Amino acid sequence: MPASKSVKLSTGAEMPTLGLGTWRSKPGEVERAVEHALKRGYRHIDTATGYANEKEVGLGIKASGVPREEIFLTTKLNNPDHTRVAAALQYSLAQLDTPYLDLWLMHWPAPMKDGGPDRSRDWRDTWRDMEAAFKANEGKVKAIGVSNFSVQYLRELLKFATVVPAVNQIEAHPSCMQEDIVEECRKHGIVVTAYSPLGSDGAPLREDPVVQKLAAQYGVAESNILVSLQANRPGVVVIPKSVTLSRIDENMKIVDLSEEDVKELTAIEKEKHLRVCKPYWTGWGNIGFPDLE
Repeated sequence: MPASKSVKLSTGAEMPTLGLGTWRSKPGEVERAVEHALKRGYRHIDTATGYANEKEVGLGIKASGVPREEIFLTTKLNNPDHTRVAAALQYSLAQLDTPYLDLWLMHWPAPMKDGGPDRSRDWRDTWRDMEAAFKANEGKVKAIGVSNFSVQYLRELLKFATVVPAVNQIEAHPSCMQEDIVEECRKHGIVVTAYSPLGSDGAPLREDPVVQKLAAQYGVAESNILVSLQANRPGVVVIPKSVTLSRIDENMKIVDLSEEDVKELTAIEKEKHLRVCKPYWTGWGNIGFPDLE
């Protein structure tokens, strides 16, 4: 199952299959991590206003010396910014010190205010405002998409959207494959970005016996097996996060896994299901669809 080096978006743009994630990457660390990754050959960087590190990501991009046009850069609309979409876009552009974004995502379908849910705001209106900002800022935003959208949310979005999201970014690893969402995205030409491919902080899935067996079989690190699992899925790109320079280098190697390898890895979820990023963090709880409880 050979992994491609890039995936084509519905806009025609090429999105590199492997990127560097920056969630929970602290200022000071993230600048160096981004610079190092780009110098080593990464061409896809993922951040978010909610990570509070856009400025440092931008500095890392500049320090790398890699031309901006060679980099695929993603950031996200923060939950408290659902009512100020156009201003939030300008803020991200300024923080990143970039003339344009390759991809801008709605981080969660969960408007927030004062640290809790903003029930006066409908996320559907936020998407409409993102479409308007996308159309009004031609050249400044190459594509828009969503993050943490379930099947039900995607179907609801597609009922009214005039711009089909180019990407849905979701948690994905052997203990949380979310294949139903991946399949739904494929039906509509939506690329999936897999975050937390190692099982989130501490990379707990590196200790799994199946992962360790395959790592030994291929002569690679356990992280390579976990990253490769996502990269081998059609229409999926993957953004392992690290600020450790050696790990950033390590994560670059993509293994062409066999169908049997994939079956063994995806079977892990049956015994050890784990979703790290919980929708209830937003304060919304069940906001209309059961799988968001």
